[in-house]
Amino acid sequence: MTTLSRRSVLRGAGGLATAGTLALPHIANAAATTASVWFTQGFIPSEDTALRKMVADYEKQSGNKIDLSIVPYAPLRQKEVSAVTSGVVPDVMEDADFSFTPLNAWEDRLLDVSDVIETQKSQFSEIVLVGRRLFNKVTKQRSYYGVPMKVASVTFHIWKSLVEKAGYKVSDIPNTWDAYIDFFLPMQAKLRAKGMRHLYAMGLEVSTLGVDPLNTFYSYMIAYGGKGLVTPDGQLHTGDPQVKEAVIKTLTRFSKLYKGGHVPPGCVNWNDADNNNSFHAKQIINDFNGSMSIELAVIDNKEEYADNITHGLPNGNDGKPLPAQIGEFGAVIPKGAKNVALGKEFLKYAIQPTVLNEYLKGGLGRWAIPYPSVIKSDPFWLHSGDPHRLAYITETMVGPGIPLYEAYSPAAAQVDAEHVFQVAFSDIINNGMTPEAAANKAFKRAEVIFAQYPLPQS
Repeated sequence: MTTLSRRSVLRGAGGLATAGTLALPHIANAAATTASVWFTQGFIPSEDTALRKMVADYEKQSGNKIDLSIVPYAPLRQKEVSAVTSGVVPDVMEDADFSFTPLNAWEDRLLDVSDVIETQKSQFSEIVLVGRRLFNKVTKQRSYYGVPMKVASVTFHIWKSLVEKAGYKVSDIPNTWDAYIDFFLPMQAKLRAKGMRHLYAMGLEVSTLGVDPLNTFYSYMIAYGGKGLVTPDGQLHTGDPQVKEAVIKTLTRFSKLYKGGHVPPGCVNWNDADNNNSFHAKQIINDFNGSMSIELAVIDNKEEYADNITHGLPNGNDGKPLPAQIGEFGAVIPKGAKNVALGKEFLKYAIQPTVLNEYLKGGLGRWAIPYPSVIKSDPFWLHSGDPHRLAYITETMVGPGIPLYEAYSPAAAQVDAEHVFQVAFSDIINNGMTPEAAANKAFKRAEVIFAQYPLPQS
């Protein structure tokens, strides 16, 4: 599998300059003056404030209206699934999750938005474009079915004060995968001996809820050599001995951490916010979480913000850099939308580099802008002096990376929607399966799913 470097896709170095003057959006259908738009509620208030400002600026410049609904993540997903199923849809909606757009593009429930992408295509990173070029079983070809607006990766988060209280130094943290994880495990006993009876060494996202467990499993699997589980041609490689070994190693590692008491026992039921809450309560020393939601939740508390360390992916056990999986969110236009022209014009406005940059900076950089040229030219992203943002943006937009597997095949999206590999961990904990047996069961289910989503082979 080819690993894409964000350094190799620094297109359009003049991104901000070329978009410095904002043209008034041209509305193709003059009668359509209001568009209904659904977006996910932010983890921090500034995200929603920035979104409302972007919408208000568009309304002021265009003379059109946006009927904006900001909905919490879980209810939005239910609402969007219901909408595309019933056909009663808004004009624009943000991705409900990483599986939503690939699966609905496959089912021909989304409109092709290549014309929107084209307005800024030279600005987008290659990884983001791959993530949005999805297969439609009706047209029997790939095209762009979503407009990317935000990108993120998953980093580790550490309480510096707890490391030091346990008698260790942050400067001694190893930079290879297993050594990194093992470094924190003895701290649990040392801190419990000092009265922190409910403290655990690690957070571990292993439930069958949300996207955090998906990110966690695949990051460990890639670290153990399983990057080729799904390849860019959309093929599943459960028969590859290296992939099989990586999945078994991942499930074994999870099992030892859980059964060894190094992670909170309730993690088997965590949703995407629970590991954040556990970390903020200082119940865990080290957590693994996407975007900058953990850091930004305490940005107004200078002491805690400074105490929190954002740590990028360690190298693999062989000492070589590991690729981060790059997740991207954006907007889609569902089939059945009443004001398609207006919806597209709003998105063309929103992804202008200066507009999108202002919006994401207004959200304090929880999401990275998918434009390498802007990352390079605006000091906010890499040169603000904020160590959290530097570590996060470096991993997301500078170091080696690969798309989520959903980009390669809608079958991968269905595997994740069913949490196939998280069910495998549940089989170990609740049903007494060995990691080998659980992996084999998961592989069989994945193979059945992939057979339901045949892709043409060149």
